[in-house]
Amino acid sequence: MAETTTVADVTAELAAFDDPKIRAVNERHGDDHGVNLGRLRAIAKRLKTQQELARELWATGDSAARLLALLICRPKAYGRNELDAMLREARTPKVHDWLVNYVVKKSPHAEPLRLAWSADRDPVVASAGWALTVDRVARNPDGLDLAGLLDVIEAEMTAAPERLQWAMNHCLAQIGIEHAAHRDRAIGIGERLGVLKDYPTPPGCTSPYAPVWINEIVRRQHGGAADGV
Repeated sequence: MAETTTVADVTAELAAFDDPKIRAVNERHGDDHGVNLGRLRAIAKRLKTQQELARELWATGDSAARLLALLICRPKAYGRNELDAMLREARTPKVHDWLVNYVVKKSPHAEPLRLAWSADRDPVVASAGWALTVDRVARNPDGLDLAGLLDVIEAEMTAAPERLQWAMNHCLAQIGIEHAAHRDRAIGIGERLGVLKDYPTPPGCTSPYAPVWINEIVRRQHGGAADGV
């Protein structure tokens, strides 16, 4: 039963599901696990919420175990310092992204961490702050200085390291999508900077190039071009 499951049981199950082909694909994106995410979610569904097991799985340092930990943990059980330490320990993009999206965003410490991380000198940590800002732009923009955010993006995005640049670009697009008063400026910044303009985009997917991204999502939402809304 779920309550008697040990960390050794879980890590053995994860090891059995490790697929070299999946690992090879993941490694091209900076990740280092070979477990199919569907299988991982099925395990999490079976285990349900188990905070202490989640902490033990995180402590193993194994990426698959950490991803599972983030699915079975209780986000509000973590303190601010604990979340900060976890982010700095999150070595791979998938663990980093799941930690921010599945745990930190649901934490009462999300806003102070957003402010602290956005100003951090480590660009990977700063990218987490910008990811939290994207969420606020979309869900709770009251109190945000959107024009100020655009100023920072305009000044710093081009030279930012890849993961930070990606998060800042997402914020640029989100401001343009969600806030019509800032849409023209957001599109203009994207056009001038040209960040991700040539990013290879599969058929049927939306380009991450901010002007295209903004126009496409607004068109879907409102049934017309962005500049006609």
